[in-house]
Amino acid sequence: METLIVLLTALLPIAILIFYIYRKDKSAPEPTGQLLKAFFLGILSIPLSLCISIPFSNWGLYPEEVTTVWGAICTSFFGAAIPEEVAKFVILWLVLRKNRYFDEKMDGIVYAVCVSLGFAAVENIMYLFNNYDEFVAVGIARAIFSVPGHFCFGILMGYYYSLAKFYPKSPKLNSALVLIAPIVAHGVYDSILFASDATPSISGLLTLVFLFFCHKMWKRGSKSIAEHLQRDGIF
Repeated sequence: METLIVLLTALLPIAILIFYIYRKDKSAPEPTGQLLKAFFLGILSIPLSLCISIPFSNWGLYPEEVTTVWGAICTSFFGAAIPEEVAKFVILWLVLRKNRYFDEKMDGIVYAVCVSLGFAAVENIMYLFNNYDEFVAVGIARAIFSVPGHFCFGILMGYYYSLAKFYPKSPKLNSALVLIAPIVAHGVYDSILFASDATPSISGLLTLVFLFFCHKMWKRGSKSIAEHLQRDGIF
């Protein structure tokens, strides 16, 4: 019974955000089967990301233990942001490359969020079971920060993916930002957290910086959704 409660704690914030983004796509909602496909394929981005992060570790691109701010930055980007967002992008490309339902700007965000939350679902389950004795506290913290973080990274990826597809102006720039934007956001997000652990003397200040960054990231995500809805003619 307790195992089921842990699973529900891990998956509830995922379900809420998927429902939220699904409801935003009002004019022509994507078929449920397509969204489930994106979500479950998103789970595969976890082993795919390991195929990138493990070689990065073997090449010494990030330390085994974070003890400095530079180590926090290297671990954030080479151990998490780059491998995870590249893996999500590969899955998103597989989902959308021949998808006839991808016919609105908002669709790119919807599919990218489903892929990203597929990754986040398994990650959340792993974190909660690894912290079984305090899974409630960990679950609440991740529901407030980590899961919405992956949600926002997905919005950024989907936003630029749609721009690259539907707008011929600056296609190279938008194509590059499909990866660059979520990698930078993810890397900065993790860098602040890891640096806070590595430098207790300024952890209070970094906590404030982290909260401000999360607020700005959510606002940017909301703005991106609103822009694509407006482009699709939905107000």
